[in-house]
Amino acid sequence: MRFTIRYSLLFACFVVSVHHALQAQEFLSLKQAVQTATENYGRIKAKAAYAEAANAAVVQARRDYLPNVSLSAQQVYGTINGQSGPSYGFGGLAAGSSGPSLPDQNWNSAFGALYLGNINWDVFAFGRARERVKTAEATAKRDADDYRQELFQHQVKVASAYLNLVAAQRLTESYRKNLARADTFRQVTVTRALNGLIAGVDSSQANAEVSSAHIALVKALDVQREQANRLAVLMGVDPTEFRLDSFFVARIPKVLDTPVGDSAFATHPELQWYKSRVAVSDRQAKYLRTHSFPTVSLVGVLQTRASGFSSNYAQDLYAYTSRYWDGIHPTRTNYLVGLGITWNITQLSRISAQVKAQQLVSKGLQEEYQLADQTLRAQAKLSEERIANALENYREAPNQVYASAEAYRQRSVLYQNGLANLVDVTQALYALVRAETDRDIAYNNVWQAFLLKAAAAGDFSLFTSELY
Repeated sequence: MRFTIRYSLLFACFVVSVHHALQAQEFLSLKQAVQTATENYGRIKAKAAYAEAANAAVVQARRDYLPNVSLSAQQVYGTINGQSGPSYGFGGLAAGSSGPSLPDQNWNSAFGALYLGNINWDVFAFGRARERVKTAEATAKRDADDYRQELFQHQVKVASAYLNLVAAQRLTESYRKNLARADTFRQVTVTRALNGLIAGVDSSQANAEVSSAHIALVKALDVQREQANRLAVLMGVDPTEFRLDSFFVARIPKVLDTPVGDSAFATHPELQWYKSRVAVSDRQAKYLRTHSFPTVSLVGVLQTRASGFSSNYAQDLYAYTSRYWDGIHPTRTNYLVGLGITWNITQLSRISAQVKAQQLVSKGLQEEYQLADQTLRAQAKLSEERIANALENYREAPNQVYASAEAYRQRSVLYQNGLANLVDVTQALYALVRAETDRDIAYNNVWQAFLLKAAAAGDFSLFTSELY
């Protein structure tokens, strides 16, 4: 009797706690889940940032063609001792002093200044600047396609996780009903055993069935929690209990026989991304090839100098002034305009090897594209077969539940009248539980197969259009 009371209290507390937990949950539709996931998931936001960065790189590539314009001004104070002999300023570590070569060191100092304007422009390089821009544009398109395919893949993942959680919740509910049935049957069995109507061993067996049903329910709750956590991670929110839409256990999609044509594969987000990867590699090969050609450069320099040392300083070492303004006031100006061409002949050999390597990369990326195309076509065919099988199970599931429920009811009545043993009732109960779980996932399997078809077609709206 104590065992009976303990199990009854445990079951009552469990049902009440579950009831309050369900009341505390907030309703979450599949569309809301997908919308939240696209806004919160870190990888989606990262891909969007990469796409924006690639667009900025296109602007930078266009501006690379602009000439280099440098302005410089310097005002210094120092000596101008000169000395005959060779020298080289390694790393720029040398002073640019110029003056007469004197027999001894002297410390006459004055101000000096240099004002410089310089233009250096690679005006023509046989399409190198144009190919650089096109490569940047192809890279931007690749990153944009990468963002779109990542978004599409994530939408499919969220929808699949949502459906898995729906199925897990339905299975949990079936096991909860099974526990209630087992507990009710145990109470009847224990009462009859206490009254001497049946053997006492039947009450022990009934208690064991209640324990088994309770363990099965706990396992189902673990699976439900695991699926809920997975959905929360994909949505980018904290794990919680979700109250999902019962729409997916009430009906199936209306349109399931829409074929997946070649046009769907031509616009599939994943295949578009693979195509853009090939395009970027081809553009890089063309850009590399332009480095084999010479570069035509236009240069222009305007230079103004000032010095506190007079022009006859070599003859008169006192012909200088230390006044600031006299030292920085411009007195001599030079200009230079030129057009030059440079061509590194040995670059031809190096660039040819780089181009060949890049072409092989393009070939490898093309093979990856072909593999992805074959995989998606096989997935589309598989989805059609899964839809057909899921529909067949969906139509058969109600018959299985009805027959199992009738068998369980009949076995229970026979057992209560002493015309059947407990093993017969237990087997009927197992069959009923299996039928109910098959029924619960029958709807879900149809939706999962339909989602697989939408994923193969590359059109998530094909799935969401069937919601409401």
